[in-house]
Amino acid sequence: MTATIALVDDDRNILTSVSIALQTEGFLTRVYSDGDTALKALIDNPPDLAVLDIKMPRMDGLELLRRLREKSAVPVIFLTSKDDELDEALGLAMGADDYIAKPFSQRLLIARIRAILRRTEAAGGGADAAGEPPAALERGRLTMDPARHRVTWGGRVVTLTVTEFLILETLAQRPGIVKTRNQLMDAAYQDDIYVDDRTIDSHIKRVRRKFREVDPDFDGIETLYGAGYRFADE
Repeated sequence: MTATIALVDDDRNILTSVSIALQTEGFLTRVYSDGDTALKALIDNPPDLAVLDIKMPRMDGLELLRRLREKSAVPVIFLTSKDDELDEALGLAMGADDYIAKPFSQRLLIARIRAILRRTEAAGGGADAAGEPPAALERGRLTMDPARHRVTWGGRVVTLTVTEFLILETLAQRPGIVKTRNQLMDAAYQDDIYVDDRTIDSHIKRVRRKFREVDPDFDGIETLYGAGYRFADE
């Protein structure tokens, strides 16, 4: 099935050029020049992935991302100003799957889009050799269903992005075993895409925050300072 990419940017030159480049690569595109219009469309008719610019009038990319995450876990690539680490950190903390600094090459953006779509497919759980979907992963109160991209804690649904799902799944597969940041990067960011420690830490903080929204006493992810993270072995 052809993937649909939503582009949200108030710069029409970027919308036009990136849309043409994506269509040339076989993607379907939808373009929006303001956050208000984009928000309703992204919730009512979710694309396979959205690319959001940070600097937009009325509703900027951060606010759009915040509101979107209240309703949807659609994968998001966040466009930020060059060297603006605050925007990057905020975007990741609010649930972006990746970010790219402007100015960017279209080749890089397309590579990142393809990588996240592959991760989305992996998180969705392809069938095994016998044609059966992968079994749900159960660890104490945690249940992860890769085939449905569904996570529950004590029976209550926790909505995770693709990146968050893959990081949590990597930890939960071997409770009590410490996973370094590099190992978590490899699990969530394939295709030789570089991310730094702050990126993984931001995703872990958001995963914890989401679980604490359904269980204020959640302590399922432990930090081993200087080593990495592990899923608590209940």
